[in-house]
Formats: sequence, C-alpha cells, structure tokens
Amino acid sequence: MLGLTESKQGKPSFWLSLMPIVFLIGLLVVVIWQFGADALSGASQVALLLATGFAVSLSILFGGASWNKIEVSISESLKMISSSLFILLLIGAISGTWMISGVVPTLICYGMKIISPKVFLFTACALCAFVSVMTGSSWTTIATMGVAFIGIGTAQGYSEAWVAGAIISGAYFGDKISPLSDTTILASSSAGVPLFTHIRYMLNTTVVSVSIALVVYLVVSLLHESPESMQMNNYADALYGTFNISPWTLLVPVLTGILIARKVPALITLFLAALMAAVAALILQPEIVWNVAAGEGASDFTGLGFADGFKGLFITAFGHTSIDTGNAAINDLVATRGMCGMLNTIFLIFSAAAFGGTMMGSGMLYSLTHKMFGLAKRRTTLVGATVGSGVMCNMVTGDQYLSVLLTSSLYKKIYEDNGYENKLLSRSVEDSATVTSVLVPWNSCGMTQATVLRVATLDYLPYCFFNLLSPLMSVLLAAFGRHKRREKLESPHGYDDKISQTVV
Repeated sequence: MLGLTESKQGKPSFWLSLMPIVFLIGLLVVVIWQFGADALSGASQVALLLATGFAVSLSILFGGASWNKIEVSISESLKMISSSLFILLLIGAISGTWMISGVVPTLICYGMKIISPKVFLFTACALCAFVSVMTGSSWTTIATMGVAFIGIGTAQGYSEAWVAGAIISGAYFGDKISPLSDTTILASSSAGVPLFTHIRYMLNTTVVSVSIALVVYLVVSLLHESPESMQMNNYADALYGTFNISPWTLLVPVLTGILIARKVPALITLFLAALMAAVAALILQPEIVWNVAAGEGASDFTGLGFADGFKGLFITAFGHTSIDTGNAAINDLVATRGMCGMLNTIFLIFSAAAFGGTMMGSGMLYSLTHKMFGLAKRRTTLVGATVGSGVMCNMVTGDQYLSVLLTSSLYKKIYEDNGYENKLLSRSVEDSATVTSVLVPWNSCGMTQATVLRVATLDYLPYCFFNLLSPLMSVLLAAFGRHKRREKLESPHGYDDKISQTVV
C-alpha cells in the first residue's frame, strides 16, 4: 500500500519507518519553541508519548505489526533501563547529602585555592577522566566531581556550558576506556571481542580525540580572563561562613573511592556514599540539617534534636533544599533537589523507552538501519554506517545500552561476511553509541547530566569536544588507517581457509 510495507521481508518500509522520527522531531521543535528551557519538565515527555502513539498506529495499520509484539518490546526496553532508574534516584540523594554535609563546598573551596584559572578547563577534563577510569562510571564522576567543578568554574568566571563540556568530555573518555565500565564491557561482549583487546584497539581513536579536546580546553583556559580576586574571595567567604569547611568532610569521597577500588557494585557504592554523607552532615553540619528540617529562613534552633536532624536528612535525600549563604550566586549553587529532582528525568526515560520499544517491536528501527546496509560496500562506508546507526539509535531508543546492543547485533554479521575483525565493530559502536548518548536531550544520559549539572543539553553540546570528535575520528581512521581483515581464500585442498592480512 503506497510502498509503505515490504511484503517480502514482512517489515515496514524505510519511508513508513521514518515518519515517526519526523513526527517526533517536529513536535520537539514546537515544544522547545513554546517552552524553552522548561521543555524537559514535561512537554518533551508528552511529545515522546504522542510520537509513540503515532508509531503504534502506523505500524499496526500499515506495517503489519501486532500490538502484542509491540507491548512485549516496550516491556523489554523498560527492563533494560530498570537499574538505571535506581542509580538516578541514588544520584539525586548524593547530590543533596554531599552538598549539605559540606563535601562539595569543601572541594570547591580547596579547588579554588589549588586549581589555577589559567588551566582550569584542562584540569577539570583531565581529573574527571582519571576518576572515571578508576570508577568505570561517567555518571558517578559527574554527580560528584562534576558538581564541584561547576562551582569552581563559576567562581573563576567560566561559562557553565564550557565547564560542563570539559567535565563530560573527561568523564566519558574515562568511562569508555575503563575495564570497569558497563558500556565498555557491553560493547566488547556484544561484538564478541576480548575486553582488553577492545580497549587497546579503541585507544587509536580515543587518545587522538581526547588530546585534541584537552588542547582546546588548555588554550581557552590560557586565554580566559579570570574575575577579580575579590569576587573569588567573596565566594569562599560565603561558603566558609555557612559550612564547616574541614578536611574531615573529604573522608566521604575517600571512602567512596575505596569502595570503588574494591569493585563494590554501583548501586551499593552509591547508597553507602549517600549514607556516609548523611552521617557526616549530622556530625559536621548540624545547624544546616536543622535549618532544612525547620524550613527556609529559620534561625532559632532551640529545642531541635536528633528527631529533627533525622527529618532534615530525609528532606535532603528526597526533596528540595535552600540555604541562605548571603551570596545569591552561591545560594543557587548549594540548592539541591534530591530524588524528586530526578523525577522528570525518570519520566523522560520511561517515555523514551516506550518510543524505542515501539520502534524495535514494529520493525521500524530495523528498516531504518537496514537502509544503511546498502552503503556498506567498503570499510569507510561500513564504519560510517555503523557510526550513523549508533547515533540514530541514541535518538530513537533514548538509551545508550539499547543503542550499543542494537548497533552491534545489526552489523556483526555484515562485518564478519566482509572479512573485517569484530574489534573494528566494537570500536565503531563505542565511538558512536556510547559517547553521543549524552548529546541527545531526551536520551537518559543527556537528561541525567543536564539535571545533575543544571546545564541544558543543547547548551553544553558544542563544548563536548571529545564526544563530538570520537565518531568523526572513527570514520577518519577507517578511511586512512590500517586494519586487519579476514579474507577467505580457496585452498588447494578444496576448502576455504581464513587468513588475516593488513589492508590500508
């Protein structure tokens, strides 16, 4: 019917499959035009649900899909992201407890003294990369170190978008090459490549991309005109006057680092990190905890005791907190939203999972990516098609884990049939599906980091140089680099032998 279905394959046509994407993009344009910075507070989620309904209608009416199959696919998508939702809630609790306990204010104060404004962006990117390699988690790095760097950068007169770009570039570089990273393990295993073989092969593109990013951040930092020292002193005075700034607060991140080094599961590590910060808050910042319990503007804490401290900690973990430091800019910085601040993100992830599940269950995602197969005649176009599919999957499914799995499964046989080693596939998937997820506003990664850093995804996107360069570097190296290729040659014994040879 009108070329909408492909009866031979029983799959919806490319043009039918493209219609929900165009519909979604159109809705999002209108939403951003009407709601601006508030688009992710609910309007974008509604747009995703409307696009889901549109995709369901098209696939059932014209694509030959059944509702039962689509429903199962949506359920599978939700199962894939279930652990991420708990991680998000714990990150919300950490954002509150690490702030109220004085951990983040202490890091900011010490950071302003130690880190020179002339190398700040470079240092932020490098340190986030190091921490992310050690933790294997870009999310944990950004939720802890990243929040502190946002405060330091603001005090030193940097744009929050630039700081967020440096933080995300470093964190995703470290996550990408860490043997502890779940996405790295997923990409290598789904392509059938040994983990350390995969990591070593990624260094060819990754090191170049992060080196260029670091040079850019260093040059921008050297050219940066830092604010008067009086302004930085005012920031420090406001924090010292409000919080008990003490090296003892650093026990929390140190103990968290030990848990990570001992490879304690992420959910347990994050839970204990929030719990330790809550205990530290009661010991080191009792007046702030009581202030949270008594409400904004309270000054008389007579008669407040342990029960009120318990209430304050609960509010810190799940709700909004506001502390008057005497400096409006610092007030915005130390305000927290706890677990409740993550609810819009969770709403978005659910909506994106519904849309992604529909696109997968209906066969529309397969039809979109299959269109690229015809372009995969040579190594460069094959890698380019893989990278393009990884980016598209991030936009369609709204989740990097699904994007990694789908891209690997769609292209694995093509790489094998064309004689290319699987590590070329695993690297191409990581260079696209992993690192670009944070650049999509409705993707779970993009929404999470925008919420944690309080910088809109589209604002920090132009400054995430590592994330932008990685897909391009993957294609460039495919075009000009050297790769081993498995070739089938006819043997004199009447069967095919597989050998490897280097091709340029």
